[in-house]
Amino acid sequence: FERDCSLQRRHQKVIEEAPAPGMPAAMREAMGRAAVEAARAVGYVGAGTVEFIADGSQGLQPDRFWFMEMNTRLQVEHPVTEAITGQDLVEWQLRVASGERLPLLQENLAIEGHAVEARLYAEDPEKGFLPSTGKLHALEFGAAEGVRIDTGVEEGAEVSPYYDPMIAKVIAHGATRDEALDRLGAALAGTVVAGPRTNVTFLKALTEAEGFRAGDFDTGFIDRNVEALGAVPQPMDAEAVRLGILKLVDADWSQRNWQDGRLNNENTSPWQTVDGFQLSGPRSTTRRYLVNGELVEAQLTWPAPTPGHGNPNVAVRLAGGVSRFLDDYFPVYHLPMFTQTPHALFVIRNGRQTEVRAFDPLDVDLDHLDGGGSVKAPMHGKVVQVFVEPGQQVAKGDRIAVIEAMKMEHTLVAPSDGTVTMVAVLAGEQVAEGAPVASIETTQEQAA
Repeated sequence: FERDCSLQRRHQKVIEEAPAPGMPAAMREAMGRAAVEAARAVGYVGAGTVEFIADGSQGLQPDRFWFMEMNTRLQVEHPVTEAITGQDLVEWQLRVASGERLPLLQENLAIEGHAVEARLYAEDPEKGFLPSTGKLHALEFGAAEGVRIDTGVEEGAEVSPYYDPMIAKVIAHGATRDEALDRLGAALAGTVVAGPRTNVTFLKALTEAEGFRAGDFDTGFIDRNVEALGAVPQPMDAEAVRLGILKLVDADWSQRNWQDGRLNNENTSPWQTVDGFQLSGPRSTTRRYLVNGELVEAQLTWPAPTPGHGNPNVAVRLAGGVSRFLDDYFPVYHLPMFTQTPHALFVIRNGRQTEVRAFDPLDVDLDHLDGGGSVKAPMHGKVVQVFVEPGQQVAKGDRIAVIEAMKMEHTLVAPSDGTVTMVAVLAGEQVAEGAPVASIETTQEQAA
């Protein structure tokens, strides 16, 4: 039978399904016959996938599809075919490669229900789907009826820039297309990844997108709806920041208490209590934190003494003003997941990841303090080409370098007019995310 792989971005498949929605029996017959004839024409033996492109502007029709390519293998999305046929295509592939005949004939096969597959990638949809690397501090897949997870990584593994960024395939099977999409959405909603950024929230939005749900989509659907799908820069999740800070404060006090008690050999002491008790009314202090690498200020206020309640209220100073939260209550469906590492706390809330860490004023790279003309690597990758040298004049938007990561190239451009004062990389080098690539003295700085 067939699979529909029309939901794509930059010609890369994102969600695949079987059978194709709206596929008439006559077109299924014609397309299947064309695939078989293509294989026979070259004397093909083995597993293979024939791809066609169709004009669906007036509905799928038997005379409105064209041959595109043949892949001499199974493909990433083969599990959706396995789900609707109940067959193991990997086993079939090995049997045929061993000289055996196909286990079944075409007339022995039937379509049962509907299946969809989402590709969970280590990438950041809010930053143009830039590849994301790093250690998987947490990896947990959502459980739902009819869901299968195919993955080659585990918690604690490292996502490197050298291979495809796929973390897992999430496959859901149901009696109907709506049921399959519901199950896929539920599995994605329960998936937690801490460390590298992922497209899990973006995938969840796709399962709920009205046009996709209605079967009214094509290869340009994502590009036309990228903003509605949330694949654009989003404001910082202030509630996740607040909860992360509360968690860090609590962990800090617990650690201090444990150390103090151990040093003093005391099990209980009124001076070890972390309930914020004091005799002089509310107490406030300002602390600084790094949230997703951005410096924020938090006003911690301990209210009038309340027995057994030691958490402060938190007011977080974000871009655009001060966000105040005076209540620890939040709905059950907003319950976040916390992953603590020695250096940071990851808060996973509504599928989005927020990294919170205490700001250390001594932990500053003095050699590469961020300036208006600084060009940095947006991700870990390989420098493919460098276009500038020190002393060269550049205009805003001019190419500075090209970095390749996970089979994709990304061009870095000058943020402003000016003169290149430093080039920190050479073609062929590997660079880490945030590493300096070049510095530009802006025209305004030169005038000053």
